[in-house]
Order: sequence, then C-alpha cells, then structure tokens
Amino acid sequence: MSAEAADRPDPRGRLAELGLDLPQVVPPLAAYVPAVQSGRHVYVSGQLPLVDGQLPVTGKVGAEVPPEQAKDLARQCALNALAAVDGLVGLERIAKIVKVTGFVASAAGFTGQPSVINGASELFGEVLGEAGRHARSAVGVAELPMNAPVEVEVIVEIS
Repeated sequence: MSAEAADRPDPRGRLAELGLDLPQVVPPLAAYVPAVQSGRHVYVSGQLPLVDGQLPVTGKVGAEVPPEQAKDLARQCALNALAAVDGLVGLERIAKIVKVTGFVASAAGFTGQPSVINGASELFGEVLGEAGRHARSAVGVAELPMNAPVEVEVIVEIS
C-alpha cells in the first residue's frame, strides 16, 4: 500500500461511521450503463436521488422542493454514484474524485444551485477525505428525468 493510500480514510468504514449504507447500483433508465472505466478513470452516469428505486420527491427547486431538501437529495445522488463506482471497480480503488457536475431543476429565478450541489460535494469529502475534493459545476436546468429535482455525475480517478 502506498503512503498516499494509507493516508486516505477507509470509505466503507467512513460510510458506517456516518450511519450510511451503500445502496444497490441504480439500474439505468435508458440505453446506458451506470459507470464505465477508461484507463485510470471511472465516468459515472448522471445519478438521480433514487432510494429503493423511487424518487422521494419531485419538482423544481425553489418551488415544490426547498433548497435544503434538494441538498439532501444531492447527497443521495452522490451516494448512488459511489455505489456505481463500487459496483464497477470497488470503493477501495478510488484515488480521487476529479469532477462533479450537478444539475438542479430550477424554478424561475432560483440561483442557489451551488448550495444544493454542496450536498454531493460534502458527502464525497466526508467519505473520502482529501481524495473527495474535486472540481465542480452546478447548473440550473428546466427539467430532469422523472421530474427529479437534482442529478449528479462524477469522474473518478482510480488506483
């Protein structure tokens, strides 16, 4: 084990400490796979905040969905992304979360997308420590699949 790997928190242990269970990989809703490896990177398809195959809430952030609830949903998206990585290569192989792109179905005039996507960013930091720090985009959109309030996609470097 490299010194760098020894400095990283154990992601499964951190999930347990946080009282979180890694969900099952969310099955694709269309013609794609949850994650694909290319070289030392895993590209995770956009993850909705599905819990047991269901969206806990639908609608636009800033209208039907309060921003704090949307932040929690972004956290669930990140958990689903970790499950996709685990299903493909294993959580222990995560060297770095490289890039997070978050999409927020936004009501007219809502500009708090960065705060919403912090839910995903903060989860990656809590679970992976320094390896969870990443570049990011937070984008407001008119609609998301299934009328989901948020969607998160991730690029992960693996060891």
